[in-house]
Amino acid sequence: MTAAIIDGKAFAAGVRGRVAEQVGRLQADHGITPGLAVVLVGEDPASQVYVRSKGKQTVEVGMKSVEHRLDADTSEADLLALVQELNADPTIHGILVQLPLPDHLNEDLVINAIDPAKDVDGFHISNVGLLGTGQKSMVPCTPLGCLMMLREHHGSLSGLDAVVVGRSNIVGKPMAQLLLGDSCTVTIAHSRTKDLPEVVRRADIVVAAVGRPRMVPGDWIKPGATVIDVGINRVDAGEGKTRLVGDVDFDSAVEVAGAITPVPGGVGPMTIACLLANTLTACCRANGLPEPEGLTA
Repeated sequence: MTAAIIDGKAFAAGVRGRVAEQVGRLQADHGITPGLAVVLVGEDPASQVYVRSKGKQTVEVGMKSVEHRLDADTSEADLLALVQELNADPTIHGILVQLPLPDHLNEDLVINAIDPAKDVDGFHISNVGLLGTGQKSMVPCTPLGCLMMLREHHGSLSGLDAVVVGRSNIVGKPMAQLLLGDSCTVTIAHSRTKDLPEVVRRADIVVAAVGRPRMVPGDWIKPGATVIDVGINRVDAGEGKTRLVGDVDFDSAVEVAGAITPVPGGVGPMTIACLLANTLTACCRANGLPEPEGLTA
């Protein structure tokens, strides 16, 4: 058996298309344009590429895109002042402070200074608590993208056995909460889990988000299971070249799984697509309008 490939690039294009359509309706019916502000501190090359991509895709779906690029030695007080300015700006519905921040800045303090209603990354402690108690919240983008793809593939997730390998605040923990919300039976596993292979083998759904290249081999996968590989790891490809691989050993897992996301081209493209979806959702909530269909948890 060879697994079906879950094409995240195509799925993300579909999400962006739905966002653009609903942004167009917001503008036509209510004269409202969702606005996303991205704050980049310093000159981290990967962050710069990511921020450019966010800005480009924001404009492509018809939203307002605002970028604030600050020097690496920006003071915490100045950064917090900018966040408060964006909190008070009614034309900005989503605020994202690009991580990582320079070492002299307190990431938790900065994230928790963002208005929770504009926290389109879903990292604010209030949103974490709301998600954990099953209330309406802003949901982290990567787990939201994973959930959308799982719903599309399975329809109902109710009663399925799901294992999340990884316990990060950004992916592992919120992913588990979302799967619980869809009535899965959920196990959070990690590198110290006893008999990790056996834990993974019982899962109908495996979400690998541990940050170790090819950690999950095919013989850990239950035949027919759905595998969502969140990992993005750069490894040596020989002759001075590198390539991207996931946390799952794709070549062996694809022969066992029922469906699997590739790396690259799987979960990655969904992250920015869901950022745009979250910005649209935040705009609708701020204006007392119905939430966008099919774009929320």
